[in-house]
Amino acid sequence: MIKIKVLYVEDEPFLGKIVKESLESRQFEVRMVADGKEVMAAFTEMKPDIAVLDVMLPNKDGYTLAKEIRELNSTIPLIFVTAKTQTDDLIKGFEVGGNDYLRKPFSMEELIIRINNLLQLTQKQITAPQENITVGKFEFAPHRYELRKDQTIRKLSHREAVLLQILAENQNNNIERKKILMRVWGDDSFFNSRNLDVYITKLRDYLKEDSSIEIITIKGVGYRFVVG
Repeated sequence: MIKIKVLYVEDEPFLGKIVKESLESRQFEVRMVADGKEVMAAFTEMKPDIAVLDVMLPNKDGYTLAKEIRELNSTIPLIFVTAKTQTDDLIKGFEVGGNDYLRKPFSMEELIIRINNLLQLTQKQITAPQENITVGKFEFAPHRYELRKDQTIRKLSHREAVLLQILAENQNNNIERKKILMRVWGDDSFFNSRNLDVYITKLRDYLKEDSSIEIITIKGVGYRFVVG
């Protein structure tokens, strides 16, 4: 049986030992790193299937590590684990490429469910056909996370790319908010709904150079992606 490889970054020895042993008892292969400066070497050597990152770490924080990991691998799922509860902190985690956020204290069952859900979502996105999509005056490459207009290329985050792909596949049609949340986050919680609003605002800004494109909010339904 092939084990799922988890890179687990946590500087609290007691918590780290419990999580590592619990995951290993469920047939995960786990490499635990406690110091931020050692993470990238471990990532390159292990080539994990998923990374679970604490935010507050010695020498290099989880946000910085997520950016560096994304430069090497644009599709690996990243879960942040932290005691931070401020909305700005959570949004920052998604902006640097995180896929999910787990607040301390958490149950092992919840962590395992989130790991499995993210792996399933990511695998579906990787195996789905991802040819370039024309969006008005833009050319969108979902597999490269790139939005191109003339000679200008904008690199998108994982979630920005998935969200834009959903909108682009449904041009000029209504898209239910819940369907977007379930496909992008795998969960339609209030917090994820707030994050969706943030991502929609960012995409509107990216696409504003083409006046024929509009992301219309339909109250009580979702969105309509209009390309004139």
